Amino acid sequence: MSVRELELDLDAFEGPFDLLLTLVLREEVPLVEVDVAGIVIAFVERLAEREELDLDACGEFLVLVASLLELKARSLFGDEDGELEELAPEEAAEELARRLEEYRRIKEAALWLAERLAGERDRFFRLGPAPLAPPVERRLAPQDPALLAAAVRALAAEPPQVSLKHLELRFPPVTQFLERFRALLKRRSRFDFDSEVEGLSRIEQAVAFLALLDLCRSGEISIDQVRPFAPIRVAREETGRSEEKEAPWTVRSA
Repeated sequence: MSVRELELDLDAFEGPFDLLLTLVLREEVPLVEVDVAGIVIAFVERLAEREELDLDACGEFLVLVASLLELKARSLFGDEDGELEELAPEEAAEELARRLEEYRRIKEAALWLAERLAGERDRFFRLGPAPLAPPVERRLAPQDPALLAAAVRALAAEPPQVSLKHLELRFPPVTQFLERFRALLKRRSRFDFDSEVEGLSRIEQAVAFLALLDLCRSGEISIDQVRPFAPIRVAREETGRSEEKEAPWTVRSA
């Protein structure tokens, strides 16, 4: 994606971005009449059409738009205190041209470095001495046998056993919730499952749900839910289901 070929449709200009920069440098288009926000919107729309982020194009565009904004701000807002001198049109054009040229040189240097990296990546330098260099005689400093023996004993000692008890998951038995729900159904014919497991841990809630499925399988209860993720309502069945099952199964604690 080339930023300079970006098509613009502004009030003061219509055409490619490169032509606008040329006309601004030649002072044929007043910079104060250029809608910089429209340029930014056109660039963002171009990026959205491509559906991919071009970092090189974004960097080049930011440099160009930042230069235009600074020059336009200097031309719109004068220095009332006299601390900064107002740029003349010739100086503004020279400043913009200098910055664009500096950006072009830096970009070419980056491309040159990338080419060098691609060409030299399969070459490796030697860390050791040159082949014809005289061999270096390595001498060990005086060693204490007692310290060496202590180091060997430390290596031979068995490391302490790491305890994994804090990683063990403890699951309550399913029968605990079976008895709890059956006792609750003796007192009343209907209850909300979410209200009964409120305040329990996630593991306890999962085991309680297994108990609920076991009661539903045996025909002791019926489960109703208005919509997905809505509260689960449990009702007592007056007539149990048939105990004949093709593949009976038993709910066990995890």
